[in-house]
Formats: sequence, structure tokens, C-alpha cells
Amino acid sequence: MALFPLGKGGGDKVEYGYKGKGVTIHLLVEGYGYPLSAKTTPANYSEINEVIPLLSSSKVPRPGGGRPRSCPKELQADKAYDSQNLRERLRKKKVRPIIPRRHFKGRRQRAGKKPPPLVDRFKVERCFAWMQRKFRRLVVRWERKPIVWDAFLSLGIIMMWMERIYSTEILFG
Repeated sequence: MALFPLGKGGGDKVEYGYKGKGVTIHLLVEGYGYPLSAKTTPANYSEINEVIPLLSSSKVPRPGGGRPRSCPKELQADKAYDSQNLRERLRKKKVRPIIPRRHFKGRRQRAGKKPPPLVDRFKVERCFAWMQRKFRRLVVRWERKPIVWDAFLSLGIIMMWMERIYSTEILFG
């Protein structure tokens, strides 16, 4: 008998997405690829709807003091987040969206169009790779309850930051 037996049908908040049954982890990472905030949703849930709540859940302290920033100056995302509505909501929050446009087969490209912006997607993918290598429990969801899954995700994020703080303290301390 296992300590965390599988839930019947995968547990709560596990649904069929385009890649199969599972959950989606939404991450907001900083410039070096360390996570600032994370949220999990069923695999069939829209990713675009999670951007604004993810931004508001992270707080970054200002170097000179004062109220911490909840929104970055710019936000880089991949083509899955290409939406005019999202771009407008980000601009209202004074966030510059750097999101490449999706290409549709039937649509013609305008002549003289600027090249799409380059997105540092590898930083988010590197963060996922670190999590999957260091915390195997996050690769496959074994837990029935989403609160336990979210706790393991939060614990993994905390351990990643502790490792970074410890390594910089050794180098510069």
C-alpha cells in the first residue's frame, strides 16, 4: 500500500487537455528563471485567463523602499497568450506585452511587417526542467487533492529560492 494512492480518475481538478489528462502549471519567472508565483489549473482551462491573477499574486520589493511592485515593466509570453484582450488589459496595468503573434494558414502577411519579437521562453522551460529534475513528485500528479499538489509545488519553489540564496551567500558572503 502506497502512502499517497492514486485518486480514482486522477483526483480533483484533473481534466482532459489537448495533450491528455492532467493539470497545467502556470509560472511567472524572473530574469534568471526562478519562479515568482505559480498556479495550477485543469489541463482544459484557458491559459490567457490566468495571466492577470498570476501577476497580482506576486510582489517584488523596490530597491529604495516603498510599496512593492505587483506588475513588471514588461511581460514575455509565448504564442499561446496571443490575445488582443490580454494585450489591452496588460497595457492598462502599464505592462509592456512582448508576445509574438500566432500565424494562421489562411491569413496573408502584410508587406514590410516588422519581425516578431524574440521571447526568452527558455527561462520558463529551464525552470520547469529544474523542477522536474529536482522534484520528481511534480512530474506526475499522484495526489488526489489539489491542495496537496499545490503544497508540493510551493515547497519546490521555496527550495529553489533557498538554494539560490545559499549559493549566492557562499559566493559573495
